Amino acid sequence: MMWKAGLVLLITATGAQAAECTGASLQFIESAPRDRFEISVGGEPLRAVSIDLRGSAGRLIFDTASGGTGVEVFQPLRDEGGTVAGNVADGAEVIKVGLRSAKAGGRAAFSIDVDDRLAASDLGQIRVTGGEMAGAVATFETVNGQVFTAVFDAKNRAVACP
Repeated sequence: MMWKAGLVLLITATGAQAAECTGASLQFIESAPRDRFEISVGGEPLRAVSIDLRGSAGRLIFDTASGGTGVEVFQPLRDEGGTVAGNVADGAEVIKVGLRSAKAGGRAAFSIDVDDRLAASDLGQIRVTGGEMAGAVATFETVNGQVFTAVFDAKNRAVACP
C-alpha cells in the first residue's frame, strides 16, 4: 500500500501490525472518575486529534455536565499533558482536541467522561467495557496538513499506519 498526502486511511492495526506501525495511536482507558485518552505521536508531529463516537458499538457519548445525557458521574474535558482543553457539550458524540507541541515520538493525554447508551450494558452505562468503543473513529491531523484516520478496535485502541 502506498501513502499519499491528502488521502484518508481507515485502518485498524492489531498485533504485529501495531508493533511495526510508525503512525499515531489513541488509547482509551476506562477509569473512575475520569476516563482517559492517551495519544502516541508517530513519525509526524500532530496538531490535533478528533474522536467520533457515532459508530461505536456502545452508542457512546461524552458526559460533561450534571443532569444531562449521561449517567450519574460527569467530567468535562481536562488536559492531562500536552493538549488544549476546551468546552465539550454534554452528550456530544464528536470532539476535537488541539495538541501543544506534539512532536514526533511524543505523547499527550486528556480526560473526560464517556458513557454508553445500551439498554443492557455489561457494567452499566456509567462504565465503558472493551468492545463498546469498537467502531469509533480517531482522526489525527499533522502540523503539515495530512490527515490519518483509524477505527478503534475491541481493545480500545485506534492506530493509524501511513
